[in-house]
Amino acid sequence: MSVIETHPSIDDAYPTRKCGEAALLYRQDPVVYGSAGDGPIDAATLEGYDADGYLTVDRLLEPEEVETYRAELRRLASDPRILADERTVTERGTDEVRSIFEVHRISEVFAELVRDERVVGRARQILGSDVYVHQSRVNYKPGFTGKDFYWHSDFETWHAEDGMPRMRAVSISIALTENHVHNGALMIMPGSHRTFVTCVGETPEEHYRESLKSQEIGTPDQGSLSILADKHGIELFTGPAGSATMFDCNCMHGSNGNITPFPRSNVFVVFNSVENVCGEPFSAPSPRPSFIGARDFTPVR
Repeated sequence: MSVIETHPSIDDAYPTRKCGEAALLYRQDPVVYGSAGDGPIDAATLEGYDADGYLTVDRLLEPEEVETYRAELRRLASDPRILADERTVTERGTDEVRSIFEVHRISEVFAELVRDERVVGRARQILGSDVYVHQSRVNYKPGFTGKDFYWHSDFETWHAEDGMPRMRAVSISIALTENHVHNGALMIMPGSHRTFVTCVGETPEEHYRESLKSQEIGTPDQGSLSILADKHGIELFTGPAGSATMFDCNCMHGSNGNITPFPRSNVFVVFNSVENVCGEPFSAPSPRPSFIGARDFTPVR
């Protein structure tokens, strides 16, 4: 594995899945594009986000709102039409629901949450522009059988397979159940967003069908992960239902499986700047379906 200190070509600022050796590349893009006067995030929190790549909101949703979204989770997971839809992904080897994608289009309840200024206002502030939804989903990590999400940078996949050119996107994960240390809570390597880890292996056609259940192509090598973990450490996020974590598109993150009786469910929304819309994939035969990587760049209003 090599550490590359010079900038890659301007045509592809973050080349990945193009050679047989992993590399660590310096980030070329800002992390925060807005300022404290542009939204609800104060200056100190923005500075922390810039340094660590994430921020937390202890109580984004009120308890009664959480109950509304939990009820909608149950409704979606029991609707035969939703279960038969391609946007619903089940756990490998079972019929347990893993994720339901494009949930803001399937459910008006979640569409209202995406448009909520507590949510989209923070995204606009961080990215310094109008934003659109690149991806939305609800994640079900049921008790006993919930599988892990291996370490990864979302941007690596969005760049390689969706054609997202630069690091100007932010994700928000809103907890709808309590996050314990033992039920598969989110883990992030703070500061890892400033290093892009290239991945090895060519992207097969329709790779998304397998990667949404268990990703192999587009996952970082153990050597790179060890370097980042040694340098940055690992932060694990716990908190009550209604809390939220926002993190940069290039944060190295993952979560363990859930063998406890306590489910862990969340709604996950990716906002991308309208000044950073996706084009042709950088390292894939064709773009993923629009329910995974949006091709409608209409700003959220």
